[in-house]
Amino acid sequence: MKKEREHNWSNPLIFCILLAAASAVTFILFYRQTTAASGVYQSDMKAYILEMQGLDSGYSFPYPVFFRISAFLNLFMGPETAVALATMMLNSLGMVIVKLILDHLLLSDLQAVFPRQKWMAGAFLGLAAVSLFFISMLFPPTGIYLPGIKYTYLGVFTANPFHNATYMAARPFAVLAFFWYVRLLDTYEKGWKGQKRDYVLFSLFLLLATMTKPSFTIVLVGAAGLIMAWRLIRDRFRSFVPAVQLGLCFVPTFIDLLYQYRGVFVPTEGEEGGVGFTLGGVWRLYCDNIPLAICLAVGFPLLVLALNYRQLKKSTLFRFSWQLYIMSFIMAFFLYEKGFRDQDFNFSWGYMYGIFFCFAGALIVLIKATASKKRPALLAAQWAAYLWHLVCGLYYFWGIFQGNMYY
Repeated sequence: MKKEREHNWSNPLIFCILLAAASAVTFILFYRQTTAASGVYQSDMKAYILEMQGLDSGYSFPYPVFFRISAFLNLFMGPETAVALATMMLNSLGMVIVKLILDHLLLSDLQAVFPRQKWMAGAFLGLAAVSLFFISMLFPPTGIYLPGIKYTYLGVFTANPFHNATYMAARPFAVLAFFWYVRLLDTYEKGWKGQKRDYVLFSLFLLLATMTKPSFTIVLVGAAGLIMAWRLIRDRFRSFVPAVQLGLCFVPTFIDLLYQYRGVFVPTEGEEGGVGFTLGGVWRLYCDNIPLAICLAVGFPLLVLALNYRQLKKSTLFRFSWQLYIMSFIMAFFLYEKGFRDQDFNFSWGYMYGIFFCFAGALIVLIKATASKKRPALLAAQWAAYLWHLVCGLYYFWGIFQGNMYY
């Protein structure tokens, strides 16, 4: 009983220590971004502060959740601190949610590996959860240049763009929407009887993600729509009613997206607007070797996929993480915003969400495989790839923390 009590306390205690450390360093970074002079700690924080205060920022932000939370905190502290704290809180909330999900999916498997030291399972999952929020693209040491790769970040991209607060603010809701949709994918064709609560929660999480930053939503909606349409055709429309029931969950989000579309894409003062079609034209502004950029961004997930491809059939989560990534790539490669936004490459934000969930799905598969203790040499290779991304991520974060340019 004593050992059991120690385990019950050690799991949350170790994670809280990790979370506190990660929250502290990210808050310092975000605060520096809100208060920095021009030319260092580049981000959109200055515009966010103006938007939160109801002032003209020069940009359109028709997604209010992050700004409303910041405005509430601004009642008790200065605007710079409020925006930095809101960013940190939402980013750290994502770590908490990922930790709870990993515990739900993997804790019992890992405890079987450490029967006498069960606290190690919780500690390991805590490290895994926090590490996901620091991994980055792969890049060589300074002075070594890769063919066609112009920048460390731009054109390659990362699961953790520390210079963009709205991406990090929307991520906890995106994580919840992703995992709840995966949960429904296995059951929705039987109808919503007995699980209406899950439908409501998925709809709510997706709407919150959309109202914080819509980049994840358009990717998930695209992937989900194709999957549901394919299943409907495959089943000769026998699952039409269940598909409609799940489709109703998207209605609040569609309404909000229409509002945001009006605010962002409608032409103003003679400017061209809307979404255009290209063949990687915007992407090539920042990268001359897109295949290599893909490998640098998702090297670890690609290795896990190559060594665990059978899991695509067995694991809905792993399969959907790749379906989401493919959809995010298609949108980033083929679509762009017309007008003055054409070079902003705003579809890259959805691509970065695809990278994040690709890593999350691959990490879950790898942890499960590690618990089975099969093929240790291949497991070591996959962990080495993950650690490579993590080391690069920590070094990348340290550079930004010191005021280096993010790109």
